[in-house]
Amino acid sequence: MAELTRLREDSGLSRAEVAERIGSTDTTVWRYETGLTRPKPSDVAALTDVYGVTGAARESLVQMAREARQRGWWHRHRQTLKPGFDSYIGLEAEASVVRSYEPLVVPGLMQTEAYARAVIEVTTVTHAPPEVDEKVTVRISRQQLLHGPGEPIQLVSVLDEAVLRRQVGGPKVMREQLEHLVDLGKLPNVEIRVIPFSAGAHAAMDGPFCLLGFPEPGDLDLVYLEQAASGLVLEDPDEVRRYTLMFGSLTAMALRADASAAFIAELAKKCSNQR
Repeated sequence: MAELTRLREDSGLSRAEVAERIGSTDTTVWRYETGLTRPKPSDVAALTDVYGVTGAARESLVQMAREARQRGWWHRHRQTLKPGFDSYIGLEAEASVVRSYEPLVVPGLMQTEAYARAVIEVTTVTHAPPEVDEKVTVRISRQQLLHGPGEPIQLVSVLDEAVLRRQVGGPKVMREQLEHLVDLGKLPNVEIRVIPFSAGAHAAMDGPFCLLGFPEPGDLDLVYLEQAASGLVLEDPDEVRRYTLMFGSLTAMALRADASAAFIAELAKKCSNQR
């Protein structure tokens, strides 16, 4: 960001002096200024504090950093993504922890390609085949977050039993998907929990949601809500707290991870017996 260079030069500080004040290195500051590394919003906030930038000018720079970090490989696919979802993918890529509740379908981060295609073909009824292919590509590409390169995200996913029993794509596709869930649950960074029908009513019966947690202490958690035609990111602390409490309630009702894995594996076996 060229503006960061101008602000530093106007302040009369060297990169080394700035780095010392924000607890970083002069190389990192140089990478921010040359655009080789996109700074986090919290990094820009710290830099503006050093440079004495306040008010609307400070907020504008922080917002620029936020928007810049939301643009990545997925940005070229934005025309096929629902409004708000491209922003979510950017936030998801920056998160260290994703906690999700899903009552209807397997979350995108855990779908097999065949299952993803079956879901997308049904739910995007107005899209041509090339657009369906593009959506599948985006969904599968996101799954690198679970495996690397780099530090994989921690995923805690609570699934309603209906997710596992709904025959998406037929028995073969469903069996492969269920077996894939069992395999994913063996990863040290993935925890899958099932809420069985027998648990009865619960706090999240209004619909699915995702809670995103970030590695920087100054970055607050966010909530993502998805609808058929759009997605919404909630930043209000009271709303985030409500969904955090809701997720805690769900995990208290759900089967343990090992029992959930056994439950899913048993359903996968039943799919094997179907034609």
